Amino acid sequence: MDFLNALVAFLNFVLVPGTAYGAQLALGALGVTLIYGILRFSNFAHGDTMAFGTMFVILITWGLQGLGVSFGPLPTALLALPFGILVCAAFLLITDRFVYRFYRRERVKPVVFVMVSLGVMFIMNGLTRFIIGPGDQRFADGERFIIRARDFKEMTGLNEGLAIKTTQGITLVTAIIVVAVLFWFLNKTRTGKSMRAFSDNEDLALLSGINPERVVMITWLIVAALATVAGTLYGLDKSFKPFTYFQLLLPIFAAAIVGGLGNPLGAIAGGFVIAFSEVTVTYAFKKVAGYVLPDALAPSGLAQLLSTDYKFAVSFVILIIVLLFRPTGLFKGQSV
Repeated sequence: MDFLNALVAFLNFVLVPGTAYGAQLALGALGVTLIYGILRFSNFAHGDTMAFGTMFVILITWGLQGLGVSFGPLPTALLALPFGILVCAAFLLITDRFVYRFYRRERVKPVVFVMVSLGVMFIMNGLTRFIIGPGDQRFADGERFIIRARDFKEMTGLNEGLAIKTTQGITLVTAIIVVAVLFWFLNKTRTGKSMRAFSDNEDLALLSGINPERVVMITWLIVAALATVAGTLYGLDKSFKPFTYFQLLLPIFAAAIVGGLGNPLGAIAGGFVIAFSEVTVTYAFKKVAGYVLPDALAPSGLAQLLSTDYKFAVSFVILIIVLLFRPTGLFKGQSV
């Protein structure tokens, strides 16, 4: 019985939140790896792109809630999500038209693109803070839990209760659907194959008649969708704060690089590696250890390797280790 209680505690505080967080990081890392693989630069504005798209989802959600529109037990934000994607896509296409296209035609070095993306990052961050404010914004509604801890205790007779939030379930289901559609698009459609060919060999793709501007446009549209979905899911699961999305840039890049920058499958794997590393290292194992260890060996402290304040440091350490010993990542993406 104690073992089952320990298992439920581990599921409740490590496995379930780690899975949801990993799915959110995976979607964010997919956007980063698509830009790197096709447009060939590291987009430092991606975290604020997530915040920008999510901001419009929140604004539209508030508008729908004000009109009395809801989505039943599901968050109203899911109804607003397509509109947020459209606004984010329009902004990215305008940014590409007036900023990135000039440098792309000049064939500048990737480091120049990185510096330009930093400028875009500050502009997007400033716009987001100006429009919605710098503070926490909560916009989740509908049914809060799929499984409540109290109901789980009554059903099983265990001391530990398992709680699964609706947003966690939505995150996992949405991530599976988005990834499946993306891989189908890249592998089965003519446009997706053109994007892959452009990524593998730009010069050969141009000789084959592939329109580079169309490839760029489709890439930004996909990135807008991935960023807005990832940002909205993260905001629903936790809360929305512009600076938090700026901080998410580190674990997202760490996920993309750990998996193999430029490799979509690696981005997904890297997202879960980073998420579970952060959650596991910062979790206090006192409760779990108290169930499985004899009283004499039970820890008196929290049995926590690092405080949750240092969770982003875990991403940084993993990133450094991968860059030192395996710069192509787990799935052998392009060397950084």
